Amino acid sequence: MDTFSLLLDGLAVAAQPMNLLFALIGVVLGTAVGVMPGIGPALTVALLLPVSLSFGATGSMIMFAGIYYGGMYGGAISSILLNTPGETASIMTAVEGNRMARDGRGGKALAASAIGSFFGGTVATFGLALVAPFMVMVALSFGPAEYFALMVLSFMTVSAAFGGSVARGLTALFLGLAIGLVGIDKLTGQARLAFGVPELRDNISIAVIAVGLFAIGETLYIASQKFDVNEKVEAVKGSVWLTWQDLKRCIKPYLRGTILGFGFGPLPTGGAEIPTFLSYSAERKLAKGVAREEFDNGKGAIEGVAGPESANNASAAGTLIPLLTLGLPTSATAAIMLAGFQQYGLQPGPLLFTNNPDLVWGLVASLFIANFMLLILNLPFVGIWVKLLMIPRPWLYAGILTFATLGIVGAEGSVFSLILLLIFGLIGFVMRRFGYPLAPVLVGAILGPLAEEQLRRGLMINRGDWTFLFNSPIALTIYAIAIAAVLGPVIWRALAPKGANTAFAMDGD
Repeated sequence: MDTFSLLLDGLAVAAQPMNLLFALIGVVLGTAVGVMPGIGPALTVALLLPVSLSFGATGSMIMFAGIYYGGMYGGAISSILLNTPGETASIMTAVEGNRMARDGRGGKALAASAIGSFFGGTVATFGLALVAPFMVMVALSFGPAEYFALMVLSFMTVSAAFGGSVARGLTALFLGLAIGLVGIDKLTGQARLAFGVPELRDNISIAVIAVGLFAIGETLYIASQKFDVNEKVEAVKGSVWLTWQDLKRCIKPYLRGTILGFGFGPLPTGGAEIPTFLSYSAERKLAKGVAREEFDNGKGAIEGVAGPESANNASAAGTLIPLLTLGLPTSATAAIMLAGFQQYGLQPGPLLFTNNPDLVWGLVASLFIANFMLLILNLPFVGIWVKLLMIPRPWLYAGILTFATLGIVGAEGSVFSLILLLIFGLIGFVMRRFGYPLAPVLVGAILGPLAEEQLRRGLMINRGDWTFLFNSPIALTIYAIAIAAVLGPVIWRALAPKGANTAFAMDGD
């Protein structure tokens, strides 16, 4: 009952006119970037970090969450009509969705994806509201040993879940940890890794790191790729409304996809790729009658769209559970949202629920509103979103680079910040070029100083005795999970079908 009352209080916050506007801006931007191949929610949130400083913490996080959800919706449009996923969570939607579009049922595929995203996102948001308070109750009992173990878990999971190998993930993590050391040591007052540069004594802005790596670096990488100029966009044929028979076929895939997505969201799998793959595999194996024929003859089965689309939005809600309750990001977008909290001096975790309940529950309640907005925006106005696929890529990338630079100029106001932005942009480009993930760098830069603080606090309390790190059963359990997170992807690659391995070769959204 307490959760219900908190959710109602959050709804009152989310329903304020300015917060409704931020939610609308977020879902519109999210859908737009989801539609355009190669431009995902992680890049967009990074791009808006410096601009959002004037929006306030609640408004910014509501907008970022709207972008996250909107990206999941929009990715289905390009997957179905262009056979090119707008973001990695929509890879499996492209398989049956594009077949349906070529068979003249593109409208039904788009409707099934929109309703599936709405269903998965809404149900999973209820799950988020119910599970989060229990996670907070557990986390409130944590001391320095447990918090340090959580940081180690975060380091290990992002290193294992992102990139083509654990070694590359760890390399990216240590780069981030080194960046986090730059500046004045709070305990001794000594400058670390400043190299005599006065501007580096104040630490490196998280916004500069995020925008440089994800906006500048990612855009340069995407622009450097060769694209097929003969890409054909399928026309939206058929009604965009589902019949009762269509809905009956979608109900079970919606339920199965939601369970898979919400279950995998909090886990360190790097995004929604794994649950969407599992959802598609499940629907293909369970198909009978007409669905089996459509799967086998290549005409496109609606179940193959409904399941993965409900899974990817449910995964987005699940990802917010460890982010909000423990401060642990399990996807690239979540890592940048963590940077968004940091720029307002907030650290996600149990104290966030205690000290900033309006922000947390306003954010959760805004997800329900965002889902309704997205359903309205996607079904009747799908033709408008399709036109975004016609934007020339050079215009798009030039606009992103210009906006990113202006955002940092406005937020930081120094030439040195622009130099750092360019350096991190080039670092991001080189890393993406050679298959190194970007998310561990950001996580290391953000959580590295926090891990150091907890370690020092624990050593001072225990008079320099390092064994305090291993005296807590909770901490030992967390370390065991961290080890499993490193070994898990290796075992997965050895046992999973070849197509599943692509999920670990990308920066998840």
